[in-house]
Amino acid sequence: MKLYSIVFSPTGGTQKAADLLVHALGGEAADIDLTDSKQDFSAVRLTGEDVAVIAVPFYGGRVPAVAVDRLSAIRASGARAVLVCVYGNRAYEDTLVELEDAAKKAGFRVIAAVAAVAEHSIVRQFAAGRPDGQDAARLAAFGEKIQAKLSAGDLSEPDIPGNRPYKKAGGAGMVPKATKACNHCGACAAKCPVQAIRKDDPTKVDEKACISCMRCVSVCPQGARKVNPLLLSAAGLMLKKVCSQRKECELFL
Repeated sequence: MKLYSIVFSPTGGTQKAADLLVHALGGEAADIDLTDSKQDFSAVRLTGEDVAVIAVPFYGGRVPAVAVDRLSAIRASGARAVLVCVYGNRAYEDTLVELEDAAKKAGFRVIAAVAAVAEHSIVRQFAAGRPDGQDAARLAAFGEKIQAKLSAGDLSEPDIPGNRPYKKAGGAGMVPKATKACNHCGACAAKCPVQAIRKDDPTKVDEKACISCMRCVSVCPQGARKVNPLLLSAAGLMLKKVCSQRKECELFL
C-alpha cells in the first residue's frame, strides 16, 4: 500500500489539516499538489491497493473548480480515498459531496470523509491559529478509526452531508492587488494556481480568472499584495456572528 496526499492548499491551512491526518495514517506520503498549474495530472496513476488523502478548501460552499478539474484527471484505478474539506469555521455546505463526486469520477473508492477547520484564508481573525492542538488530537483519533476500517478491508461508503445539485457557485470574490511595495519579483505570478497574474507585470491581474484563493498574498516576500480594506472590513462584520463560535472537526465513516 502506498499513501498519497492530494491537496489543493493555496495558503497552507488545508495542507496543515491534511498533514495531520496523513501522519495519523502512517506518516510518509507521496505529495500531489493540485495548485501546481504546470503539472500533468492525467499522468498521475494509483492502484487499488493505494490510499489517498484528498484535501480541498471550502470556497463559497463548493470545491474550487480548478481543483475539481485537476482531481478528475487523475487515474485512481480503485484506490481508496479519505476526503477532507477544510473551512474557516463557518460551514462547508456542499463541498464534501462535490469532492466525493469528483473523486469517484477519477476512479477512487471513498471510504471516509472529514470536515476540518483552519484559519480563514481571507478574514484571518476567524479560526486564527487553527488547526490547533485540540484539532490535532481530534484528527489523530479520526486517523485511528480510518486505519481500523482500512485494516478490516471495509470498503463501505460513508454518508456524507450535502446537497445534489450543489449550491450555485458564487461570483468573483475579493481580488488582491499589488501595492507600491511590489518590486516585481514575480513570486505571486509563479505560484498562482490559475495563472491570473501576468508574469511580465505582476501588478496586472485577470480578475475573471482570479479565484480569490489568497495564494499571492501568502507567498509575496514583500507583503505587497492586499485586498481592498473596506471590503475586508465588511466581510469581517458579515462573518462575525456565524464564525465566532468554535466548530469542531467531524468524521464521516
